[in-house]
Amino acid sequence: MRPTGRQGAKTIAKVVGNTQGLKPSEMKAVARLANRRYPTEGGYSTDQARELAALSRVLGRQIGLLIDRQGRPDLVLVGETNAIFIPELPRSRLGAGRLRGLRLFHTHLTPDLLSEEDLMDMLFLRLDSVTVLTVDLHGAPVQVQNAHLLPPNPENRPYMVHPVAAWDRATMDYIAQTEALEEELARSMTDAREAEGAESRAILVSVSTQAKGAQESGLVELAELAKTAGVSIAGTMSQRVHSLNPKLIMGKGKLAELEVLALQGNAGLIIFDGELSPAQLRNLVEATERKVLDRTQLILDIFAQRATSRAGRLQVELAQLQYMLPRLVGKNKALSRLAGGIGGRGPGETKLELERRRINDRVTRLKNELKTLRRQRLQVRSRREKSRVPVASLVGYTNAGKSTLLNALTGASVLAENKLFATLDPTTRRLRVPEERELIITDTVGFIRSLPKELVEAFRATLEELEEADLLLHVADASHPELDMQLTAVESILESLELQDTPRLLVLNKVDILDPAALAILKEVHPEAVFVSAATGLGLDALSAAVVSRIDWTQASPPEEGDARGAGCGHGLDAGPN
Repeated sequence: MRPTGRQGAKTIAKVVGNTQGLKPSEMKAVARLANRRYPTEGGYSTDQARELAALSRVLGRQIGLLIDRQGRPDLVLVGETNAIFIPELPRSRLGAGRLRGLRLFHTHLTPDLLSEEDLMDMLFLRLDSVTVLTVDLHGAPVQVQNAHLLPPNPENRPYMVHPVAAWDRATMDYIAQTEALEEELARSMTDAREAEGAESRAILVSVSTQAKGAQESGLVELAELAKTAGVSIAGTMSQRVHSLNPKLIMGKGKLAELEVLALQGNAGLIIFDGELSPAQLRNLVEATERKVLDRTQLILDIFAQRATSRAGRLQVELAQLQYMLPRLVGKNKALSRLAGGIGGRGPGETKLELERRRINDRVTRLKNELKTLRRQRLQVRSRREKSRVPVASLVGYTNAGKSTLLNALTGASVLAENKLFATLDPTTRRLRVPEERELIITDTVGFIRSLPKELVEAFRATLEELEEADLLLHVADASHPELDMQLTAVESILESLELQDTPRLLVLNKVDILDPAALAILKEVHPEAVFVSAATGLGLDALSAAVVSRIDWTQASPPEEGDARGAGCGHGLDAGPN
């Protein structure tokens, strides 16, 4: 689209739309509309209204004008008999708390006033306002109606539709109304930022065929993920559907509600609970003109923030590239063929193909580096096997308290935070247990429901630590309301890693915040579990005893003399991270 000149001479507005079949004289009459200056108070003069109405009736088509705040048309739109199409508009003014700086003034050839389609255009394009002028059979203007968006309000109304008025009684001051609206939007944005201190604001969305309870628990977990990523939550939305819309995952009506929620909440980010297809992701970005992420992208972003070791960074980058690769298709208009048509065909490559090839090359290099890393880990495990020291690995749902438990057992100082995926890199420590025995205990990355397959594949080098374990300590948050779901999710991931036959011990953590009745019920449901509190030390001696009883010590070598470590929950000797 040709830009509008704001300095010097005004660039003539472009005429777009259904111009096929128009006579040269009719095209000139349409183009003359662009030469008018439309007043901001009232929106038009009586002569301009008559001209627009008469021309619309002669052509038998709706005519629209996108007018800037100085009253100058940016686009002249020629539509169909009962519809008008607005092309893609530039995004130069778009930002939190800002409207587009254009108002739509168009005709209807029937007595019908503002339609649902008109209001949706205003929502999705963030127009300053939309005005319709009805035209009678003789080409004379009849009535006028306008609408504009609303700032956050107790009724959650998305827009205000004003009463119908006679065409020559229009009195709205468009500039004053728009400035007041933007001021309110900016004020709500400032208040929200001051209250929450966050740079990023997001709307969380769940569109699923699952039951309402499952959707709500998914949104709660998504909110925790967003919090871990440093995102502030501006609002949530859920919709239960019989089947997902393959184009936009949700219907246009619900998408309009989402746009209003994002606008009123000053959210520049929309996060979906679930994985979006490449087409859905692309279409949602185009429809909302905001950054759109799905659950997988959010988890990948958290991993990218949390990875500190070289191995962790390699694995995260590999997962991100593998996720990105299929989503390059049609991602940007710039990724088009460099040359085409007659005389342009040949041995050239598209920008899209070049980008894809670069990513594939990088993926190959990362996989080779990770293979080297796996060989190094294998050598470490081989030396460990020669020393015949048993290995117990902590596994479990993210934020179940694995790192806190490792610290409590060994006296280590591994980072432990009340956040999802607080630690990613595996950590190994030696632990002295009763009867003068010792074992190696490892802490691995936490699991989560529907763990992205790209992460499972990329973190294969890390998760191989579990294959060498003599015992898996399945740590779970006993106080979590979704305990059963988390246990099932972890067991499912362990099965996918072919670890279902490895001996395991269920450790229910955080029992210190459970009331006695709930604890008694859990003991009946999970009689084989060990109940502990890593934060207070409750039950750690019982855990050590349970570990001893589950491990085959016949092949284990005795601890070295002079190893001054206490039994049970004493300080461990740092064997170094893997």
